[in-house]
This record gives sequence, structure tokens and C-alpha cells, in this order.
Amino acid sequence: MSAAASSVPAPGPASAQTSGPASAQVSASPQAPGVAELEAQEVRLTLRQFTYDDAWTLGCLLVELARERNAPVAIDIRRGPQQLFHCALPGSSADNDAWIDRKRRVVERYGASSLLVGTRFRAKGTTFENSSRLDPDFYAAHGGSFPLAVEGAGIIGTVTVSGLPQAEDHALVVEALERLRG
Repeated sequence: MSAAASSVPAPGPASAQTSGPASAQVSASPQAPGVAELEAQEVRLTLRQFTYDDAWTLGCLLVELARERNAPVAIDIRRGPQQLFHCALPGSSADNDAWIDRKRRVVERYGASSLLVGTRFRAKGTTFENSSRLDPDFYAAHGGSFPLAVEGAGIIGTVTVSGLPQAEDHALVVEALERLRG
């Protein structure tokens, strides 16, 4: 693993932290939502179902949105341990795949989006890195990984984007899930 993939950005404003190399300026970073808004997103974006075709549709939506913005991202969708979709767009790197894995592990462990987990720690006046007692080489509570929850089944997988500042990674995933949900 490269040094860039294993390093943890210094604490600071959530919208300024990145989740991997970003070689192009995409847009002004959105303001990171607070705990209540992030929790409401997860409830609102619970899906009625999630099939292989839905994974393909969601992945293609993310690719389309990222290409429209010239976003140098990698995209990953999983149901349980099975990878259903993966795409690396120009400007992304293998470091983004390492960030995807680290953010996805946070969602799998905490059952909440990686941005929500990090935001909860910051709301308590600390950081995930300082207080979780988890190895930062394996876990990153930076925005971009979101739980795939299905009505009546709970969390069945994850969708993750890496390559932009964390609030932008998160916002891209939320926008695609909103479109998928309809």
C-alpha cells in the first residue's frame, strides 16, 4: 500500500478533506451536512429492493454524474461481500480503491454512512481517528460510502465513491440514490 493510501488527512473542515487524490477541480465543495440531516438521508434512501439490475443502474448513474462533472473518481457497489459494480474514471488511481475499502469497512462496522460516522465523532468534539480505536490503515470515516438498505431486510450492501473531497463524494452517492429511488 502506498503512503498516500495509508495516510489520514489532518482534521479540519469536513468539506476540505479528500478521500483520495483529486487531480481536477470539480466544483465548490458542498457544506457537509449535520448528524440529523445525514440520519434523515439514510431513512429516506431506503430502497424497496436491490437487484443485480439495480446495481448496474446505480453504477451507471454514478458514472454518468461523475463524467458530467469531470470527476476523477472510482465507484464501487457491493451486496454483502460480492462486488456487483466497479468503475475507475480518468484521473482516479489505485489509491482510490484503497480509500473505497477503508470507507466501506466503516459502513459495514457501524451500519451508517462513512460521513455520518465521522460527523458523529466530530459532534462529540473528537475524531474517528483519535477515538474509534480502529486502525486507520483499514478504516476511514470520510464521506463517500453509503449503506444500501432495503425495506424489510436492513442493510444489504454498500455504494462507495472516492476521488473528491469527502462531502462531494457523499453528495454524489446521495444524488444517484435519489434518482434510483425515484
